Amino acid sequence: MAEAILTRLLASQLYQANTVLISEPQRSRREFLAQTYGVGVTDHNQDTLQATEALLLAVKPQILDKVTAQLSLDSVDNYPLILSILAGIPLNRLENAFPNFPVIRVMPNTPATVGEAMTAIAAGTQVQPSHVTLATSIFEAVGEVVEVSESLMDGVTGLSGSGPAFVALMIEALSDGGVASGLPRAIAIQLAIQTVLGTATLMKETGLHPGQLKDNVTSPGGTTIAGVAKLEEKGFRSAVIEAVKTAYRRSQELGK
Repeated sequence: MAEAILTRLLASQLYQANTVLISEPQRSRREFLAQTYGVGVTDHNQDTLQATEALLLAVKPQILDKVTAQLSLDSVDNYPLILSILAGIPLNRLENAFPNFPVIRVMPNTPATVGEAMTAIAAGTQVQPSHVTLATSIFEAVGEVVEVSESLMDGVTGLSGSGPAFVALMIEALSDGGVASGLPRAIAIQLAIQTVLGTATLMKETGLHPGQLKDNVTSPGGTTIAGVAKLEEKGFRSAVIEAVKTAYRRSQELGK
């Protein structure tokens, strides 16, 4: 995710490569990042605290305490905006780890790689409007941004954070259905991907409610309503709802 964000920030020229410093423990990875993007690299997390504008925190949630324990915050002369993309880690933990720093909790998703992410941000107690503007500009480079209260962030994680995997499963299932109906695999996948992409684009650009779009293509006694009836019989909508709720609960667990 961090590399996807980096790629889009550089491509949009919001930041120049010589203004970016990345801390990475693996030497091979540092060399790759430096050679590929021309950014500065270090193996000392402390170096990143010299950031003048923003510091993106992109580590596994389970090792947050280990990482922050290695930092000496007393030596910091300025307080850059901390942007955390750690799933499930609440603002109070982040603010305890970075006292006096402005902190914004962020939940982007994997379409950031192609500039089509959906990102939610929640501001901490030290955050000023200028910090929200900065965070918004950074994540608009990878897609759309919405500001929410922190109480909704676990729900965001369950829906848009985990959602790409659920959509990918649906696309795979659609293509499998096509193959079962006699279509070649490559054509079935192409049909499934474009159908999902086109449907999403149609709803986004027209503002159509999903239910209305479904009604528009289900003619009486036709093929679509027969398929919809089978999905209802098999509990499709209930399964998707439960998947989001399960991911939501897991996000809550990660924050404890």
